Amino acid sequence: MSEVVLAVDGGNSKTDLALVGADGALLSLVRGPQSSPHHLGLDGCLDVLASLLDDAISQAGVRSANGAVADVAELTMAGVDFPVEEKQVEDAVRARPWARRITVRNDTFAVLRAGTERGWGVAVVCGAGINCVGVAPDGRHARFPSLGAITGDWGGGYDVGLEAVWAAARSEDGRGPKTSLEHEVPAHFGLDTPIELAEAIHAGRIGQRRVIELAPMVLAQARTDEVGRAIVRRLVSEVAAMARVALTRLGLERQPVEVLLGGGLLQTAEDGLLSDIEAALAETGPAITVRSTRSPAIVGAALLGLDALHAKRDAHERLRQELGGAVEQLGRRFDDG
Repeated sequence: MSEVVLAVDGGNSKTDLALVGADGALLSLVRGPQSSPHHLGLDGCLDVLASLLDDAISQAGVRSANGAVADVAELTMAGVDFPVEEKQVEDAVRARPWARRITVRNDTFAVLRAGTERGWGVAVVCGAGINCVGVAPDGRHARFPSLGAITGDWGGGYDVGLEAVWAAARSEDGRGPKTSLEHEVPAHFGLDTPIELAEAIHAGRIGQRRVIELAPMVLAQARTDEVGRAIVRRLVSEVAAMARVALTRLGLERQPVEVLLGGGLLQTAEDGLLSDIEAALAETGPAITVRSTRSPAIVGAALLGLDALHAKRDAHERLRQELGGAVEQLGRRFDDG
């Protein structure tokens, strides 16, 4: 039987798991709930992955002769921010018959690999939170703990959404400038006023984590609303700050380097937002380009697995086409249902 890669993009809101062949052929793709060990604990994380893997095996009908499902496993996970956490997940997975070779990394590495064939550069991820990784041509890394406010982070979808709720409340009672967010924010939840929203969150009728749903609306309102624009300017500044620090730590400022943007908040960002981030980085170096990743993060995880198998370039392109297309179809099914 040909070699198999087990690839995982384990996020704070969903998890994609794929089995692919060494030739880049997609064998199976499944999607499930979040698997971040930061939120679920190690056992909860592994339970989610095990359930998804069972579904993927059933879909693909694969099992290698040595008893392992795959030859290589690349698990790129949110909530795995320190080397000790990577090792904890890796050790736990090694106790299961999932793969002969196992690597656990933060999900930023998948975003970077999804965005470039060079294998180096900087990736900034804005999903529920914000994170960044830089990889130099010689393999050196620059990373951030990305634990939220306690490590100085701001800029994920939750932060942007919460800032919109804050601005809406202050617009209503007069402590802040008037903004269209005063109406749009509570309307998203079927309410009329920010104070009604505040009461619903306080009473537990609406979970505060749901403010993450507001982030795309903030980006849209920023076209016409000055308060929305101020929130987006702060987002641009935070993304640029992370990328700048990663670039300077690795000494890449003067090189032609790509900054790849991924995650739900940035991967579909409009050209204006990308241009603003690129302009904010212009003083850092003369040859820095900013763009969204070529492919979804699960494709990056699978490409890392193909790299471990020393797969040929045509396998990479086949993987991007087959797995990327399958993720798009899977996303449409989830959106519809």
